[in-house]
Amino acid sequence: MTDGDDTRRTSVDTIQRELTAFARRARAAAARLHPELPLVSYTLLAHIVDQQGCRATDLAAHYLLDKSTVSRQIAALEKLGLVERRPDPEDHRVQVLHPTAAGSHLLAATQASRQAAYQERLKDWSAEDLARFAGYLLRYNAAGAAGLPGTAPSPAPRATATEA
Repeated sequence: MTDGDDTRRTSVDTIQRELTAFARRARAAAARLHPELPLVSYTLLAHIVDQQGCRATDLAAHYLLDKSTVSRQIAALEKLGLVERRPDPEDHRVQVLHPTAAGSHLLAATQASRQAAYQERLKDWSAEDLARFAGYLLRYNAAGAAGLPGTAPSPAPRATATEA
């Protein structure tokens, strides 16, 4: 084993530990912003808003989640009055999920809060450091999605749905 191997192993260990800490903080922050809206539900709601409506099967494929997981999360979002099902105008047998006004409002408020937190945490970073970090995150997420059917990296990084 070379010094380069040791450095690489140490770096990968650090990345794994820090990404785990990041995911835990993201879940905790989501819980503080809306105690009834876990990170997975928040992520699904954000995708529904971004797509201006989508099917539950689209969510499952995009986030590599079990259909039953998506079904539970959507049921919770419906119970909270944040999403609603509407028939697809092209095929009335298909139900499309859409955000309600309350869902759109909650998401906008939550995103503003999250954006402010990121701005505060990153305020001392140079524009070059931010661009490099964003590029690394895009590259990392694209590598994770490479070769998986029905997946593509998101155009803008969001919290990932790592737990249900």
